Amino acid sequence: MHLTKWIRLTALGGLVLMLLNGCASPDASAPASDTALAAAKRRVRVELLELHPTRFVDWIELTGTVEATYDATLSAQASGTVEYLAPLGRQVEAGAVLARLDQTLARAALKQAEAQLASARAAYKLALDNFQRQEPLFRDSIISALEFENVRAQRDQAAAQLRLAEAALEQARKQLAHTVIKAPFAGTVEAHFVDVGEQIAIGQPVVRLVNLRKMKVRAGVPERYARDIHVGTPVELHFQTYGLPPQQAVVTFVGSAIDPTNRTFPIEVQLDSSSGQLKPEMVVRVRLARQVLDSVIAVPLPAILRDETGTSVFVADSSDAGLVARQRYVVLGPSSEGLVVVSQGLRFGERVVVLGQNDLSDGDLLEVLQTYTLAIRAAHATTDTIRTLQTP
Repeated sequence: MHLTKWIRLTALGGLVLMLLNGCASPDASAPASDTALAAAKRRVRVELLELHPTRFVDWIELTGTVEATYDATLSAQASGTVEYLAPLGRQVEAGAVLARLDQTLARAALKQAEAQLASARAAYKLALDNFQRQEPLFRDSIISALEFENVRAQRDQAAAQLRLAEAALEQARKQLAHTVIKAPFAGTVEAHFVDVGEQIAIGQPVVRLVNLRKMKVRAGVPERYARDIHVGTPVELHFQTYGLPPQQAVVTFVGSAIDPTNRTFPIEVQLDSSSGQLKPEMVVRVRLARQVLDSVIAVPLPAILRDETGTSVFVADSSDAGLVARQRYVVLGPSSEGLVVVSQGLRFGERVVVLGQNDLSDGDLLEVLQTYTLAIRAAHATTDTIRTLQTP
C-alpha cells in the first residue's frame, strides 16, 4: 500500500517536473530573443564620408633654412691699413667699392714698375737697332761670327728684360687693384669684420655682401626618399613663425651625395623674395609631394579600425529598417595629413563612418548626424585637402 502510494507520488512529481521544464524552456529563451531584438533596434549616432574620386598627395615634411643665393664674405687680397668701408645696409650694384686700403705703397710700386718698363723698352730698342745694323755686316763677312753672336745675345737679353718689366708692371697694377674690394654682385652690405684704420693681412675677412632679391631654401631629405625626389618636384613652403603666407614652388636642385652624418641628401628650392620679408637663416617647414595619386579613395585615419584580423571600416548599408553598419575589411595604401588611401575594399559612392565607428557593431542601425565629402583644391602642382558639409 505504501509502495503504491510512493509510486503514484513519484509519477505525479515527475509529471509536475515535466510540466515545469516545459514551462521553463520558453522563459529561458526569452532573454536571448529580447537581446537580439534590442541589438537590432540599437541606433548609434554617426557621421559619414561619401566616397568620391580624390586626388591624394603623399607629403614628406622637412625643416629647411632660408639662404641667400648670393651671399659672400669678401676678404682682403692685399695687406695694409683700411681707409674706407661702405656703410652697413647700403644697397650697391655690381662693381661698387665696398672697402679700400691705403694705396700709398702700391702706387709707388706702380710708378717704379712703369719706370723700369720704360728703361727696358729703351734698352731693347737700342739692342734691336744694333742687331739690325750688324746683321748685313755679318752677311758680308765684315764682322766675325763671334761678334755677331754677341750682338744677337744682347738683343735677346734686352727682350727678356722687357718682358720682365712688363710682368712687373702688371703685378704692380694688380697689387694696386687689390687694395680695393669691389662688389661681385648687386646686394646689401650686411656686415663689417674690420674697422677703418685697422691694419689687415692678406686673406682676412673684411665685409659681407648679401643679395636679398634672390633667396633659396635648403633642406636635407632622408636617403630612403632618394628615388622619389627630383628637380621639378612640387613643394609647399610654410613660414608660420614669421606670419608670412605660404609659397608654392618646385625643387630646383637635388644633391647626388648622401651626408654620412645624418643620412640625408640636400635639396634647394628657389624663392620669390620680391616682398623683401624673407631673411637668411629663417626656418621654414618644407612639404615635398612624394607622389600625387589621382582618382583614388581616401578616408580619414581615425575611420580605420584594427584588430587581429586586419584593418577595416564601417560602411553604411541601406535596409528596410534604415541604414545599417556593415564592417568591411580593406587594404591600405600611403597615408599623409590625416588621410589614408584605401586601395582595396571600398567603391566610389559608398559611405564610410568617420565618427562614432568605435561604438559600432556589425548590424547596428545608424542615426546620421552629418555626411561629408572630401574636396580637393588644387594650388600650383600640389593640393590642399578640405572637408565640405553635405545635407544628411
